[in-house]
Amino acid sequence: MKKVITVGVFDYFHIGHLRLFENAKKLGDYLIVAVQDGNSIIKTKPDANVLYSTEQRMDLVKALRVVDEVVVYQDVDAILPQIEFDVFAIGGDQNHAGFQRAVKWCEDNGKKVVRLPRTPKICSSDIKQQLEILK
Repeated sequence: MKKVITVGVFDYFHIGHLRLFENAKKLGDYLIVAVQDGNSIIKTKPDANVLYSTEQRMDLVKALRVVDEVVVYQDVDAILPQIEFDVFAIGGDQNHAGFQRAVKWCEDNGKKVVRLPRTPKICSSDIKQQLEILK
């Protein structure tokens, strides 16, 4: 069985997240989604406005038929060595230092990395900005 993992915050859940999961699942037989812990988000982005708790975001993701397993993580480069997987599916915009270390770990350990394209015209940051305007 080929296992695929993808990671993210998945707050302000939208169609782009669903498409990421659907496209990631096509890369294998079993999809693991790692949801970033809320405390880790605040640690790296103190001004982040997180709508849902870690548990709520995990529940949202678990409810999707396309997802086989949900785990929580602190840092992307730290979670990968702890999970059994074959393919690391990431968005094209996921390129900060933690992702760079994660990709390097995958390359060094025989894991395939696939960059999936973003869903056009949908972005969590844009959704947050639109909600701010509505206040």
